[in-house]
Amino acid sequence: MMRWLLIGALVALSLLGGVGMKGCDRDDGGQGTDEVDWRAMSDRMVRQQIEARDVRDPAVLEAMRAVPRHRFVPVEYRSEAYRDSPLPIGHAQTISQPYIVALMSELLEVGPGGTVLEIGTGSGYQAAVLAEMGIEVYSIEIVEPLCERARAVLAELGYDGVEVRCGDGYRGWPEHAPFDGVIITAAPNRVPEPLLEQLADGGRMVVPVGTFYQELQVIRRTGETFEERSVIPVRFVPMTGEIERRQ
Repeated sequence: MMRWLLIGALVALSLLGGVGMKGCDRDDGGQGTDEVDWRAMSDRMVRQQIEARDVRDPAVLEAMRAVPRHRFVPVEYRSEAYRDSPLPIGHAQTISQPYIVALMSELLEVGPGGTVLEIGTGSGYQAAVLAEMGIEVYSIEIVEPLCERARAVLAELGYDGVEVRCGDGYRGWPEHAPFDGVIITAAPNRVPEPLLEQLADGGRMVVPVGTFYQELQVIRRTGETFEERSVIPVRFVPMTGEIERRQ
């Protein structure tokens, strides 16, 4: 198991920077590729990249098979959508490596009917995976063109369980708090206090923390106590906005 985690960590270092209809039953976005091919690529991705690295939650595995990852990347990268790597999505951002998306989803430990706050919508893929698991997702993206594009793709694919807001995620989404989970897909050098405050008692936050060297951390709230543990080294784009002014 450790061997695979280390491999996942090394690939994750290349990163620059979530209930609807079942994903692979949807069309291919006008690319003219048989949907059976997409399904085969998705199944292989889960088997070789995710199950092989000891992600075991059945809901996560099924969501990773179901969400059409190729719909969340630019057209020129769709043939590479199911590779074991991140891909550019514009504006110096990426869609995360499939393994990292699956791992972070599993580490949240949020079940159907739960609520998750996501900071860093990006392509919208992580939000779609969580929504496919029956989770209600509130997602914030600071880069407005990415925000608008993710919102459009999620709506087109029928992910009504995701609400996307364009703006700075530092202060979270207090009107919908507390959240059963918080997932951050950009790296702060320290965890924003408002996001910890919006985590429900017993809830978990999954977040990459650090500057150049980062650790993927799980923070569990028990009352007013926050217990942290590190999982693997990763490399994400830095969290921007208000947090930069507070360093």
